[in-house]
Amino acid sequence: MIELSSLNRQECVRYLGNAKVQMNSKMEELLDICEQEVLKNAEPKYLYKEVSVNTAELLEGNDIKGHLQGCQKAIVMCATLGNSIDNLIRKTQLLDMAKAVVLDSFASVAIEQVCCSIDEIIAEKYSGQYLTFRFSPGYGDYPISLQKQFLNILDAPRKIGLCTNDNFLLTPTKSVTAIVGVSENEIEQRKRGCAVCSLKGNCRYRKAGSHCGF
Repeated sequence: MIELSSLNRQECVRYLGNAKVQMNSKMEELLDICEQEVLKNAEPKYLYKEVSVNTAELLEGNDIKGHLQGCQKAIVMCATLGNSIDNLIRKTQLLDMAKAVVLDSFASVAIEQVCCSIDEIIAEKYSGQYLTFRFSPGYGDYPISLQKQFLNILDAPRKIGLCTNDNFLLTPTKSVTAIVGVSENEIEQRKRGCAVCSLKGNCRYRKAGSHCGF
């Protein structure tokens, strides 16, 4: 089980800065309130499973093949904050859009912290081996439609209620799927970031001269 006791406020403020939200004393108070509401409503759940690095249905596109080059196996994983966070943000949007933006930013911080905790869990299990960073459907030429395949492999709809809609977007929305390569030998740490992101053409962070942190 992964528990969140606090959230990275600096990351939340960076998200808000890119959304053109100005910081002041009232915003600081709102940050306190929203952090606690996200912590109260978040129900982190995750799954991961070792699969063959040659699993054909996971090797669509060239970027993932390069990412897993030199690996003997792979880990498919998913994580979610649960439906309560989506419901909280949705209800708040009807009453207070500024607060909803802050809640959404803290929720984004929360799911990334959950994924970082999973990274640590996997690294401990595969101690002595070498891991790539997380690579998700939608990065580079890796099709976002593979979200569904990831969830099927993990039996995520049944086990933790994580599904996709008709556009292959995850529901609940504050969720992640990813694949991590595992090698018995040291592997090159490949470039990550905007270069492999499918949203780089219309990313609000890049337009503001920043990045999402990936």
